[in-house]
Parts: sequence; C-alpha cells; structure tokens
Amino acid sequence: MFTEILPLGFNLDTVAIAGASLWSLALYLGFSPVSEWVMHQLNRWFNFAERSLYTSKSEFERTRKARESQNAFYASLFSIVPFIAVGALCNWGVEVGLGRSWAISMGILACMGCGVYELGRRDGQNN
Repeated sequence: MFTEILPLGFNLDTVAIAGASLWSLALYLGFSPVSEWVMHQLNRWFNFAERSLYTSKSEFERTRKARESQNAFYASLFSIVPFIAVGALCNWGVEVGLGRSWAISMGILACMGCGVYELGRRDGQNN
C-alpha cells in the first residue's frame, strides 16, 4: 500500500526502533530530574518566544493561560527528543558490543532497572 502512495522504497529497521525506544524510556526514567529540567527550559523558551509575537499587551494577557498550557504540552513532547537520540546511541553501542540479539534484552533490563530506581527515588523524596 505504501509503495502505491510513495514510489520510493524504504525499509524500517523495527528492531532498531524498538531498541532505541526501550533505551530512551530507560534513560527518561533513570534521569527524570534531567527530563524535568529540559521540560522546564523548553517551556520557558516557548513562552519567551511566543511573547515576541504579540504587539498588544492586552491581547497577550487575554490568551496567556491557554498559550501557557499549550506550551507546557509542547515542552513535554519535545523533551523526549534528546533521550531518543541518546537511546539510539545506547542501542547502537549494545549492538556493536554484544551483538544484535542483545539489544532488545538489554533495553528491557535497563527499563526495569531504571523504573525500580525511579520508584525508590520518589519514595525517598516522600520520606
């Protein structure tokens, strides 16, 4: 079906996509303070950049709450991008070092380990 719509042929390496996704999830969980910091910085930048688009202060203040909510949503989406890039590098490193069959297994183990670490970190903050 895709070849009928797009005449160009391309192959997606599903194992690499799955491995990079698992590694990026593990890194996102393991480094959650960093992900929150990235999200906060992106939100600040989006709010600053959008302020320059308005010439009227009253119009800016009238739509501020909706725009800040939208910018927070975009910041949370875009904060994933650096972790996907580093996750792809981690997946590539495991494939080179241990072989292709270990990439998914190590990604799953990293997700479980980082998930347990994050649960313990949050429990330690509450106590």
